[in-house]
Amino acid sequence: MNRPMVLCCAGRPVARYVLRPDLAPDHSPRPHLHPVSTLAGVTVTEQLPADHPHHLGVGVAVADVAGFTFWGGRTFVRDQGPIALDNHGVQRHEGFKLRDPDGFVEELTWTAGERTLLREHRTVSATALTDSAWALDFTFSLANVSGEELSIGSPATNGRPGAAYGGFFWRAPLESAPPEVFGAEADGERSVHGRTADWVALAGQGWTLIFAGATEETRRDPWFVRAAEYPGVGSSLAFAERLAVAEGAAVVRRVVTVVADGRLDRDAAAALVRKAVTA
Repeated sequence: MNRPMVLCCAGRPVARYVLRPDLAPDHSPRPHLHPVSTLAGVTVTEQLPADHPHHLGVGVAVADVAGFTFWGGRTFVRDQGPIALDNHGVQRHEGFKLRDPDGFVEELTWTAGERTLLREHRTVSATALTDSAWALDFTFSLANVSGEELSIGSPATNGRPGAAYGGFFWRAPLESAPPEVFGAEADGERSVHGRTADWVALAGQGWTLIFAGATEETRRDPWFVRAAEYPGVGSSLAFAERLAVAEGAAVVRRVVTVVADGRLDRDAAAALVRKAVTA
């Protein structure tokens, strides 16, 4: 089944979930959400943008799993820079454990060549918060089924400072001006990127996205934030050092994203986060 499924909230379609994207191998094909919209219908994701054609809406993308990329594009190699390598993996939809209009529970495999490295258990749900805001609750569990220890890295752990992307990632739409970036106690991309915080926000033209780590372990991951170059937010699994995953062990993270109409201020964002994480 290649037809995207529709995710609904408060009786309205707010996202499409692409199960089996027909993409070139160097895009690291993977299930993802796009388009995602506010309750008023404003699109707040980007897919295959010209600046980074391997960015695919909302999903889980990791640049380095034991040397294989599940992010797409070029691989950053220490002392050499970004290089096009034949090392792209694929995330495959294996089936649903549960599927409702407002959410689903999915099983996936992460494969590189003939080898299965990870099995993922993914839970996604949509919850109405107000008449102008809803929350996307996204949990993933990556279990190492490779038969040996794996390690998760990023361009930062491979020698590119500040590029610690890999994990939950949301590519927002490119507009005529960069979105405003702020957190609970900080303002601006430089103040938020690479730091831990209960939540961070992007505010664009008629929309605001507020990202919150919904577990203690998730909140320990620094945020990866881009605004000036392109708009995107992720939670870094491997910020300063590689993350070792023992055979049979699992990495579990949960990010709740508030999707709101309008350009919210800090107080309004904080109030919605509190409601979303406790909903």
